[in-house]
Amino acid sequence: MRFLMMVKANADSEAGVMPSEAAIKEMTDYNEELVNAGVLLAGEGLHPSSKGFRTEIGTGGGRTVVDGPFAETKELIAGFWLLQVRSREEMVEWAKRCPEPVEVRQLFDAEDFADVIAPEDAERERRLAEEVRGYGGIG
Repeated sequence: MRFLMMVKANADSEAGVMPSEAAIKEMTDYNEELVNAGVLLAGEGLHPSSKGFRTEIGTGGGRTVVDGPFAETKELIAGFWLLQVRSREEMVEWAKRCPEPVEVRQLFDAEDFADVIAPEDAERERRLAEEVRGYGGIG
């Protein structure tokens, strides 16, 4: 089972204030535990939304780009971890050990769509996921 664990943004993270040395050490210790347990697939901090953008779909289907910053800080993410664990209960235990409060969401797997997509599309999705995981991502 794969889960995305997210740290919410706050006024400091949106202002580009870097964490303290103590906070970084605490986070690095936690990351090391995740790596040593073999559950961490990815994890990164994110730049403030002022350096980001969103896309929107217009009524005619065209795409527009809206540059940040974005006003609703409580809805923004400052960082994330992607973990692969055996159960929801194991994920709960990792989340409880995180130095920061987090939101956790389970990722869909291709099998979750078996009832709504054609078997050949499910197989194609499975192959693509394997390919991405096989060489560490896109790009």
